[in-house]
Amino acid sequence: MDTEAVRTFVLAAEVGQFQHAADELGVTQQAISKRIAALERELEVRLFTRTARGVELTIDGQAFLPHARSIVAGVERAITAVRPDSRALRIDVLGFRSGQAVVLHDYWRSHPETALDVVTLKAADPHVAVAAIRAGDVDASFRTVTDPAALPRDLDMVHVIDFPLELLVGPRHPLASARTLTPSQLRRHRIWVPGIAPKSEWADFYDQLATAFDLRVDGAGPNFGVEALLDTLAESADVATLVGSRDRLVWPTSYDLRRIPVVNPTIAYPQSLILPRSNPHPGLRAIIDYFRSLATLPETAWLPSWATPRRR
Repeated sequence: MDTEAVRTFVLAAEVGQFQHAADELGVTQQAISKRIAALERELEVRLFTRTARGVELTIDGQAFLPHARSIVAGVERAITAVRPDSRALRIDVLGFRSGQAVVLHDYWRSHPETALDVVTLKAADPHVAVAAIRAGDVDASFRTVTDPAALPRDLDMVHVIDFPLELLVGPRHPLASARTLTPSQLRRHRIWVPGIAPKSEWADFYDQLATAFDLRVDGAGPNFGVEALLDTLAESADVATLVGSRDRLVWPTSYDLRRIPVVNPTIAYPQSLILPRSNPHPGLRAIIDYFRSLATLPETAWLPSWATPRRR
């Protein structure tokens, strides 16, 4: 099957006129008509009917369209597999305010020539990101599969940086005046992380953290977003949360929230990047090197059991 004819069919179906499709592809309307006619002969069905406004899909055309789109996407992924530098580097981050996104933005500001597409997959399960990488929807993802045995053999997971955590509290909290805090000082205080999602890497992280230091990590209640959490902290005398040292958080000055480093040991959240083992996008190497060039943790640091660095 002529994949260029299939691509032409998809475009014509989307724009509704052969002339518009011709303009998009830089060919004549006659060339579009010939490609569609050849495809119809091969399929032995009519794909379009002509109308006063242009063209409309027949029932057979409607049935063929989703499959045609899959064919076009598959061809594009195949081309990218051998020429990964032919399009922008697409990276998934946990959130646009996360430390991952902040550092990635810093990298791009110092390398503005980099064609970069930053997205966030709306899924807590890292295996969703794994599937997106294997499908070619993204080139890499700042996620962690905490059980290395569950990572497909065709993917690699590299440790790139660790973000120290800070306690975030409102001005009425008993710990609000502290300059630094040790994990033992956090005991008996409610650390609220609403909406901890099952199967997420952070669910595993907080389970291990609570066990290691006998902390009260509370994941109860729905997650209404960062703004709602900040509102609660500003009003509360007994609720605190943990945030990454590089997370970008902004709140009204009247909230008077305080970020307090946790030390002796420093509690750190490890950051990994999942990417294809074979033929990764060439732009990833520089980003990995940039992340690894940043400040390292002190010797007295706590990391979860699955955070053993895996160097490339």
